[in-house]
Amino acid sequence: MNGDNGNVGMELTALDKAGILVEALPYIKKFYGKIVVIKYGGHAMVDRRLKQAVIQDVVLMKYVGMHPVLVHGGGPDITDMLRKLGKESDFVNGLRVTDRETMEIVEMVLVGKINKEIVALINKTGGHAIGLCGKDADLFEAAKKMPEVRKADGSWEPVDIGFVGEVARVNPEIIKNVIKEGYIPVIAPTAVGPDGESYNINADYVAGKLAAALQADKLVLLTDVEGIMRRPGDRESRMSVIRMEEVGPLRESGVISGGMLPKVEACLDALRAGVNRTHILNGRQPHAVLLEIFTDEGIGTMVLP
Repeated sequence: MNGDNGNVGMELTALDKAGILVEALPYIKKFYGKIVVIKYGGHAMVDRRLKQAVIQDVVLMKYVGMHPVLVHGGGPDITDMLRKLGKESDFVNGLRVTDRETMEIVEMVLVGKINKEIVALINKTGGHAIGLCGKDADLFEAAKKMPEVRKADGSWEPVDIGFVGEVARVNPEIIKNVIKEGYIPVIAPTAVGPDGESYNINADYVAGKLAAALQADKLVLLTDVEGIMRRPGDRESRMSVIRMEEVGPLRESGVISGGMLPKVEACLDALRAGVNRTHILNGRQPHAVLLEIFTDEGIGTMVLP
């Protein structure tokens, strides 16, 4: 009897696996040959188990015929390195205030350390990755970014936060060539401005602009929260879908603020350029990318045109 019970358990497990594959089939067909830009950041870059899950998702997507493009951040690593060197971190609207010395450290951590670690992990997991930053083949050019902060009277004014940029121009040909040759592009969000200076660019912005330039089918942003919540901090108030016209009122009311601002703005950039769907997902959920793309019940918040 124990043997029979064991067989039943194994049979159920096999059926569950078959059901998952059957559910995924229409999505595999739908997204075959399509470009999906994934912004990889937050806790999923720190926790070893979550990191492995994200990399497995990306490699699996490539093997079933999709074309994932990975744009990574590295905030926790940058903050940790700055702290070791005796520098504190300040933020404005979710963007790091970056002086010249901080910029050198940011570039060292993003391009020299994190980018190559991700490339190595993808290769070890069975994929083939190539690491790039905005400087490679003029992938993208930066312009100085002046975020707006709200004054006491309710008006908005721009603030200079140093060597922080935005994407002024994208040259997607190098990415297309990398994809054509069967590789997974892994992109660090640093670039050069017209003045020859290096700029740190929020990875969400880079992902949005890149998705637009590549005419990607999807943009997926991994973060550390469930998505956009009508009552910040209350997981039960997660908004599963919002549309572009709702963003302004949600920002004015404070529902969208801080670190969520760059993510939503990245979604809007992509949608205006014709990207079909944008998603803000909780990267603390293992295999969040696969759950969003290959199952009937998505997670996080979907921002639509």
